[in-house]
Parts: sequence; structure tokens; C-alpha cells
Amino acid sequence: MNKKTRHKLLRYLKGYGRQSVLAPLFKLLEALFDLLVPLVVAEIINVGIAQNNVPFILQRCALLVGLGVVGLACAITAQWFAAQAAIGCATAMRHALFQHIQVLDFSQMDALGTSTLITRLTSDINQVQNGLNMFLRLFMRSPFIVFGSVILAFSIDRRAAMAFAVAVPVLSLIVFGIMRLTSPMYRRTQNQLDGVLRLTRENLTGVRVIRAFGREEQEEEQFRRENQALTRMQLRVGRLSALMNPLTYVVVNLATVAVLYAGAQQVEGGVLLSGDVYALVNYMSQILVELVKMANTIVLTSKALACAGRVQAVLDLEPQMAFPREEVAPEGEEAIAFDHVGLTYAGAGGESLRDITFTVRRGETFGIIGGTGSGKTSVVNLIPRFYDATAGHVRLFGRDAADYPKDQIRREVAVVMQRPQLFSGTIRSNLLWGNAGADDAALWQALETAQAAEFVRKKPLGLDEPVEQGGRNLSGGQRQRLTIARALVGRPRVLILDDSASALDFATDAALRRALRALRGELTVVIVSQRTSSLQHADQILVLEDGQQAGLGTHEELLASCPVYREIYESQFRKGGESA
Repeated sequence: MNKKTRHKLLRYLKGYGRQSVLAPLFKLLEALFDLLVPLVVAEIINVGIAQNNVPFILQRCALLVGLGVVGLACAITAQWFAAQAAIGCATAMRHALFQHIQVLDFSQMDALGTSTLITRLTSDINQVQNGLNMFLRLFMRSPFIVFGSVILAFSIDRRAAMAFAVAVPVLSLIVFGIMRLTSPMYRRTQNQLDGVLRLTRENLTGVRVIRAFGREEQEEEQFRRENQALTRMQLRVGRLSALMNPLTYVVVNLATVAVLYAGAQQVEGGVLLSGDVYALVNYMSQILVELVKMANTIVLTSKALACAGRVQAVLDLEPQMAFPREEVAPEGEEAIAFDHVGLTYAGAGGESLRDITFTVRRGETFGIIGGTGSGKTSVVNLIPRFYDATAGHVRLFGRDAADYPKDQIRREVAVVMQRPQLFSGTIRSNLLWGNAGADDAALWQALETAQAAEFVRKKPLGLDEPVEQGGRNLSGGQRQRLTIARALVGRPRVLILDDSASALDFATDAALRRALRALRGELTVVIVSQRTSSLQHADQILVLEDGQQAGLGTHEELLASCPVYREIYESQFRKGGESA
């Protein structure tokens, strides 16, 4: 991750500067007390034990206890501040990422994929939090202990301390070499995790389809391949990381042997005391412990930086669709107009829509029909400007769709998606998504129009009846009617029903269409449906085939002139008009 990216990520520590400074400072105090311990123990051996001075021994033991208590207090305080800074930074980063995702275009969301966004919001930011926590605690303490131990060792005896001068550079080479090898591998591991998460999500959301087509074995095999690839990558990086501890222990133990050999000669020559040799060995042990900690810190920090780079890559994405700030007044009697419109999705091999042209006047009902994959949803996604047309022009109320601010176009055009989506809460809270200021009368009016008032009244708590996540405690038809009511609460000028009545029976569907026609003059309705019966009373019907306009006209005109429409109609009704 480059310096510019690191600088951007530091802004999430804003407000936690005091904690970010105090955490390492208290760790330095703890490290200072740790460095004093071997010197005190050496005094106990050289003076107290050698001279059988019990009061001196007790005095120095009390000092050791005091150093331990104060060091523990410093460690707890440092951990407290480090945790505050790390959790606060991760929280701010998660909020920023979630907020940024909300402003990305649909095409960018399609390119990124849901699975990788979930991974970056959860796993990646958790790795950043853990790495930052460890970094604040140990990035100053471990080097301070290492260099402090070397300096104190040389102050005791230069000859015996030469082992330190050799061991520390070798250990640093091992630690930083392994870090350099593993850092890019951790990034690839996180990317591999995205693939496993994507497969898991697809299998969970499409479990009914998978079982219906007997694809369990194929999906299991695909998941096994992805999971094994992730496992191999994790094992590869794990093996490299695992080399760190044994290599460092070998070097430190060899250095300890050298210290004991040189120290023994110095003691025999009367240059050193036995307590000094103990202090030298203790300092070598401290170097070992701190280098292991430093190695773990470097590994966690490397993972954190790799994950932070993945998060920042999403944050660096700028929305490709520009929206003006000032609202504009609608013009003319046209509600919707497509002028030779084409659409090619990002990364797609070809056009999804080609040369679509039609006009819908205010208050009209406009139908769209066609086979699966014919481009029906692509057409309606252009109306509220979820995507921009790659050819031609889309106009709303006499103006180009790009002339409207985002808030205005979302307010003027309400879309009821193919899959009804409700949120955990109550019926009332879900309806208020359409208009937060709507009163109960407006809610009931929308429910009446959507043919949902009857079943809502039967609920024990009415509008305050709980709704589980995704509306799991409601039937498919109930969910669809509530999403239609939610759209109507906002009193839009254009209502798009994207095959959103597919779960309704014919009687309820007919009642819904009659209720919508009663709003004629106030509302322009665009209905996407597979049923010709749902569209035969529309003012105009657009017929699509393979992304092209196969026909445009009334029900009777299309039966006479459009073979595609006539084929769809006859597949649903026997010749002569009887239901098939």
C-alpha cells in the first residue's frame, strides 16, 4: 500500500490522537520496567546471595514486586487506549465504506459484486482493527526492548555482548524477509476468500433452485474447488509464516550458548560475576520474546495493510453518474420518452437493449412484455436512472433524465422490484420508507390501493405488526402488495411495477389494476408482466425480443400485427379467448 493510501487511512484515527500517542507511551514505560528487572535480579545474586544478606534480598524482591505492579498497570492502560483507537478507527472506516457504497452506481456495484463488498465491510476491516491494535501496543515497545537489551548487555560486558551484535541483525533479516514474502500472499488470500463467500451466498440464496434442478453435486464440487484453492493459499502463506518462530529460536539459542561460553570465561577470570551472566542471558531471552512479538505484529500489520488497501480501493471509486444539485420543473405532457435508446452493461459482451423508442403520456398505463432475458428490467432501470443509456436519450416529463437531481428523480419515480424486499421492523416502518412524514390515513389509502388493507387489518397489531427480515413471516403475495403500498405512500408521478404482481392471484391482480386505473390523471403506471391479461387494458404495450423492440401498440393492435405478442397471448389463452 502506497504512502498516499496510508495517509488517507490515517484520517479515520481523527479524534483518537490522544489514545494513539498514550498507548505506545505507556508500553514504553512497561518496557523500561522490564529492562530493569534483570539488573535487580543480578544484584540479588551478586550481593544478597553472595553475602547472605537477607534484608537486601527482601528489599530487592519488594522492588521487583513494585516493578511488576507498576508495569502491569501501564500494560492495562496501554491496552485500553490502543483498543479505543483501533475500535474507533475501524468503526469510522466501516461507516465511511458503508456510506460510500450507498452512492456508488448500479454498474459499479455489479462490477464489484456483493460478496467482495461484504468481505471488505466485515473481515477486512476486522483485520485492520486487529493490526492497528497490535501496532499501537508493540511498534515502539519491541524495538525499545531489543535495543535497550543490547545497550545494557554491552554496559555489563562488551566481550560477552558481541553475541547480541550478531544475533539482532540476523533475526531482523529473518523477520523482515518473511514479512516481505508473505505480505502480497495475504492480499491474494483475501481475494480468494471473496470467491468462497460469493459461492456461499449464491448457494444460500438460490438453494431452492439448486435443489429443484438437482444441482447439489455440481455446486458442492465447485465449492470444494474454490475452498481447496483458498486452503492451499492459506497453507502456503502459513508455512512461510511458521518458519519465523523456529528460525528465530535457533538464532537466539545459539546466541545464548555464545553468551554463556563467553560469560563463563569472564567469570573464571574474575571479570564478571555470576549475576551478570544471568542478566545477559535474561536480556537475550527478552530479545527472543520481543522479536517473536514483533514478528506477529509484522504479520498482523501486513495483513491489516493489505486489507486496508482493499477497503481504500472501494473508497477511491468515484460515482460515474453525475447528478445536478438544483431541482427542475417538469415540462410538457410526456411522462416518459425513449429516443432510439441502447444499453450495454459494463463488461458485457454485447448490447442488452438496441434502438428502443416509445412515448408515454402523463396518466397513461404502459405495459412491457417479452420473454425471459428480453430486456424488460433493463428498460425500466433506465427510467429512474439506475443506469445511463449508452445510446439515445431518456426523457422524463419533457427533460433529459440526467437533468434531475437524485432526490427528485427518486421521489418522482417509484420502482417496485421483481423481488419484494422488506426490512425488519413493523408494517408501518416499512411503509414509511416511501414517505417518512405520511400519516395513518395516507398509509391506509396506499394499502387499499395495493389490495393489502384487508390482510393488514386482520393482523393483531395492524400497522404495528412485526415484520421479520426480508418479510419471512409474510407470504409472497403479501410482501408484493406491501412493497407496492410502500411505493404509493410516496405519491410518485411514475409508478413502475417490475413483474411485482407475479405472486398475486388473477382476482387480486385485476383488483389492483382497477385501483391503479382509478388514480388515472394523477399517476403514470408502467407495468412489466409475463401475463397478457395484466396488460391488455394498458394504453400502450411495448413488446421486447432479445433486447429489441418487436412491437408497440394496444392489445388489439399487437394481436393483429405482432407475432411475438400473439405467440405469448396464445400460449396463455386458447385460440378463441378461453384461458389455457
